[in-house]
Amino acid sequence: MQWAEQGVRKEDYVKRYQNKMIRAGKTGVYFIFKSMEQEYSFRSIKPKSSSADPYYQLIKKTRMRFTHYYFYIIDPVLGPMVMRIATFLPFTATYFINAHCYIESKLKEKGIRFTKNDNAITFIEDSSILQTIADEISYEMIKERLDYWTFVMGPKFSKKETKAMKLHRFYSICQIEYSLNFIFKRSIPLRKIFLRACDIGLIRMTADAISQIFGTRITKRLKGKLSTLLYKFDQSFHIFRTYFKHSFIKQYQKFNTFLRNEIACNNLKDFSLKKSLASINEVKHTFKSILDRFTDFQAVSLNNHFDFDILSLLSKPTCIAHTFIPGIRIDNKRLLRIMEILLNPCYASIPWKTKDLHQAILHASSLSPSSYTLDQLRYDIRKLKAHGIIQRIDGSYLYHLTDFGKKVCLIFVLFHYRIFGPICSSLFNSIPKSSNPPVTNIENAYAKIDRSLHELLQLLAA
Repeated sequence: MQWAEQGVRKEDYVKRYQNKMIRAGKTGVYFIFKSMEQEYSFRSIKPKSSSADPYYQLIKKTRMRFTHYYFYIIDPVLGPMVMRIATFLPFTATYFINAHCYIESKLKEKGIRFTKNDNAITFIEDSSILQTIADEISYEMIKERLDYWTFVMGPKFSKKETKAMKLHRFYSICQIEYSLNFIFKRSIPLRKIFLRACDIGLIRMTADAISQIFGTRITKRLKGKLSTLLYKFDQSFHIFRTYFKHSFIKQYQKFNTFLRNEIACNNLKDFSLKKSLASINEVKHTFKSILDRFTDFQAVSLNNHFDFDILSLLSKPTCIAHTFIPGIRIDNKRLLRIMEILLNPCYASIPWKTKDLHQAILHASSLSPSSYTLDQLRYDIRKLKAHGIIQRIDGSYLYHLTDFGKKVCLIFVLFHYRIFGPICSSLFNSIPKSSNPPVTNIENAYAKIDRSLHELLQLLAA
């Protein structure tokens, strides 16, 4: 085959040709493959007992191995899909459809700008239209396209044969997946929330919680899995799975943009649903309710603080125009002096110049111009500007403190002068005398910390 001669995988070769057909705006069959696979068919066997008719045979449904054809199709409505058809009776036709392809074709038809990676839309001009297009997918539309391709690519029968055998097609759902995506602008909160959700899910998502999420009761007759697992694939992120009978919910991070909750079902009887394609709207409604309950459970569990190491992120150097600018460390005295001045209302609310800030630092810290020069201040301002703490006003030499910078300055100053400094002073220097009880709430809190640290050191020494 051509892909084997080029040393390319079959899947990559098909995908490449499929994209070429889509860009050219063509529809139809672009690849046909043949494969030997197992499927149910009918076999003629002789009966064990004798019969007056020497040609009498029994027709038995048997699972056997025979040829199947795969047709790779670009449909004008559903987009790219795959059709597998058996060459023996009852000529079973299996379709593999991705609703993301239908959404993509509709967005192109409406002229809406978007970007798509794999089966995820990473950017779109108007996000509200996505759900509207997804709701347009109905049983009548899918059945019309499947009937067309079954008639074109499937076996042909005459009117006499059709009337004698009462031939008809029945479409059922063998496997279905339904997803709910949460879109994040930054990857750091997404990663932290997902890791925290995995930790809490493994601990708190018990069999009772799983049964409530999937809307069933635990009885002695309940068969199948009720468990949670955390998978880790090579060169990939973790995948959190919640199993229920023959179905499961999987949660994973996709492209540093999505937190995807996806329910996959191989047997709709687990939810007391019919497997007919006509019940697809009921299936979507049921799966949406299950995912809503799953996300509500996680929202309640995640309603707490989680670790965000802002000190470690700011200490890393940043690169601007091929120039590396050092990070900001908590023990940098010069930057702490600047942050303390910037928290003053005179500098936090109105723009300021470098010379004015220099004079304020010299006056507040009792420094001489030679001990802290204007060039040193400009170097520190460049570092703060590179990390987004301050911002220069366009067309001027004025600077102002950003919203992010206000939070960072407050954290650094409070941590150094109000939290870390007093605790280390009482731990390494001298503990205030207990004979003079503190009179303020802050000093009471420091006294509790001192006693706790003292008890901790005694336990560690023991």
